[in-house]
Amino acid sequence: MTQKCVVYMRKLIDNLKSKRCLSREDITLLLTSLDEDLLIYINKVAREATDARFGKTVYARGLIELTNYCRNNCYYCGIRRENKQVERYRLTADEILECCRQGDRLGLKTFVLQGGEDPRLTDNFLEDVLLRIKKEFPNHAVTFSLGEKSRESYQKFFAAGADRYLLRHETATREHYQQLHPEDMSFDNRINCLHELKAIGYQTGAGMMIGSPGQTVENIVEDILFIKKLRPQMVGIGPFIPQHDTPFANEPAGSIDLTLMVISIIRLLLPDALMPSTTALATLNQHGYQRGILAGANVVMPNLTPQEYRAKYAIYDNKKAMFFAVEQEFEELKQQITSIGYHLSNSRGDYHNTFYHV
Repeated sequence: MTQKCVVYMRKLIDNLKSKRCLSREDITLLLTSLDEDLLIYINKVAREATDARFGKTVYARGLIELTNYCRNNCYYCGIRRENKQVERYRLTADEILECCRQGDRLGLKTFVLQGGEDPRLTDNFLEDVLLRIKKEFPNHAVTFSLGEKSRESYQKFFAAGADRYLLRHETATREHYQQLHPEDMSFDNRINCLHELKAIGYQTGAGMMIGSPGQTVENIVEDILFIKKLRPQMVGIGPFIPQHDTPFANEPAGSIDLTLMVISIIRLLLPDALMPSTTALATLNQHGYQRGILAGANVVMPNLTPQEYRAKYAIYDNKKAMFFAVEQEFEELKQQITSIGYHLSNSRGDYHNTFYHV
C-alpha cells in the first residue's frame, strides 16, 4: 500500500470514529485493503473508542448450553437435525438452576441460556425455568439465545423477566442465507424475528460468522450496513469454524484478521454496543480473547455448562475450553484479560445508549 493510500485509509477510520458513519464504498475499500498495519491502526482506534465509553471493563456472561437437540438442519452446525453422530442431551430445570448458582458463586450477574431449537423445550418449560431463576437471582440479567420463536413466545418470555435475546442473523444477503440453510428455513422470518425482539423491548443481539462458505466481501458489507440500520444492543462476530459431521466439513476456517477488522468497524459505528470476544476467536488463536478485546470487544462468555455435556454441544470442531472445569476456565479468562490491562466487571453490564446514532 502506498503512503498516500495509507494516509487516506487512516483518514477514513478517523472519520468513522468521529461521525459513526461510513459509505458502502468506503467499507468495501477497508475490507479489501486489509493488511497488518491497517488492522493495527483500526484496532487501536476502536479500542480507544471502547475505553472512552466503558473504561478498562470487560463484562462476563455465564453461558449455559441447555440442549443440543435442534429441529433445524443448518449446513454449518454440528448439532444440526441430520447429524446422527452427536450424542444428544438436554438439561433439566434443576441442572439449569445449579449452573446459575455456580455462576453466581463466581460473581457472574448475567446468565445466557443457549441451545438448539429443541421442540421439547416448550414455552411453559422455559417460562417456568426463567421464573425460578428470577426468583432466586432477582438482580441478575437473563439472556435467551434459543432461535426463532413466535412473537407470542418472545412476548411471554419478556413478561416473565427475560432481559436480552441473542439471535445471529448470520447473513443479511438472501442468496447467501440460502447457501447456508435448507429450503425449509426462511431468511425473511429470521430478519423479522430480530425486528420483533427489538419492538418488544429486549436488549437484542445480532451477528454473523466471518468466512462462512460462499461469503463474499459484498456480503460482509451488507451485514455491516444491516447492523448499522438495525442498531442492536449486542453484536456477536466470530470466524467460521468447520465441524466434521456437516456438509461444510472440508471448508476453510474464517480469517481471524478479517474478523478483527469487522469487530473494529462495528465498534466505531455503534460505540455503545456490547460485543463479545468469542470462543471461536479463542479456538483459532491462543490469544483470541485478548485480540478480540483489543479490537473493540468488551464481553466474554465463560461456560457454565456441566462438564459432562460440553463436548456434546459440538457446533464446531475443537471448541476452546471444552474439557475445562468451570472454575478453571473462569480463572484463565481473568488472567488473560488482566494481562492486557483490563478487568472483569461484577455488574450485569446492561446496554446504555449514550450516543446519538446517525
